[in-house]
Amino acid sequence: MPTAPAGQAGSQAVDRAAALLALVVESGEPRTFTSLVEEAGLAKSTTSRLLHALERGRLVQRDRSGSFRPGPVFAVYAARQQTMHDLVALLRPAMDRLAAGTGETVNFAVPRGDGVVQVAQVDSRYLLGTTNWIGVDDVPPHCSAQGKIFYAFGRLPLPPQSALQRRTPSTVATVPQLERDLVDVRRRGWAVANEELEIGLVAVAAPVRATDGIILGALSVSGPTARIPAGRIVAVGEALVAEARKVSALLGYHHSGKEGAA
Repeated sequence: MPTAPAGQAGSQAVDRAAALLALVVESGEPRTFTSLVEEAGLAKSTTSRLLHALERGRLVQRDRSGSFRPGPVFAVYAARQQTMHDLVALLRPAMDRLAAGTGETVNFAVPRGDGVVQVAQVDSRYLLGTTNWIGVDDVPPHCSAQGKIFYAFGRLPLPPQSALQRRTPSTVATVPQLERDLVDVRRRGWAVANEELEIGLVAVAAPVRATDGIILGALSVSGPTARIPAGRIVAVGEALVAEARKVSALLGYHHSGKEGAA
C-alpha cells in the first residue's frame, strides 16, 4: 500500500490534532474519549496517540472521570491582560464596518461587577455626538443599551427598585417596566436606550457570545436622535446583530436560533 510522503503525513497529523483540540476547547463541557472518536471520525488508536501528544504539550488535560478539557496553557493565556487586547483586535473589523455603515460611534463593553465598562471605541464621523466612553463605568446599566443586553441574558443581576434612578422622562425606572423591556430584548436579539440616559441620545446594542453561548460583551452604536430617529433604530439593531454574530462565530459560537436574533 502506498504511503504518504513524510511532509504530507506530518501535516495530516497536525490537522487531526488541531481538529481534536478544537473539539475539546469549543465544547461547553469535558469531552469523553468515545465522543471525540465518534465526532472526529478517527481510529481509536490515532485519537489516543494525538490526545496523548496534546496532553504532553499541556494543551488538554483529563479530569477525575478521564474526560478531556482545555489544558493549563489556555488558563495561562486567559490570565494574561493581553487577552482583552486580542479580543478587541478581533472585534475591530466589525466595529469599523458598523462605523462606516452608520456613521456613528461604535463601542464594545463588558460587564464588571454590577456595572458596564467600555473597552473599545470607533468614533463617529461627525463632531456632534462624539464622546470618548472608554473606561467610563458610572453609566447606570438600566439606562444603557449594553446594560440591557447584560440584564436580558443574565450577565448582570437585575437591579433593585432603589437603583433605578430616572435620568430622563424616558428612563425605564421600575422593575416591572425593565422586565418587560428585557423580554423584547431577548425576542429580537438587540436592545435600545432611546433618550433614557440623556435627552437627544440613542444607543442600540447586540451581544457577542463565546463558544458556550455566554455573553462576553456587547457591541453598540450610539448617536443623536436627529441622526438615529425611531424609524432607523430597527435597521441599526439588525446591522449590530449581523456583525455580533460574525464575531461570535469567530469565537466558536454556533447560532442555534433559540436565543433571539443574535
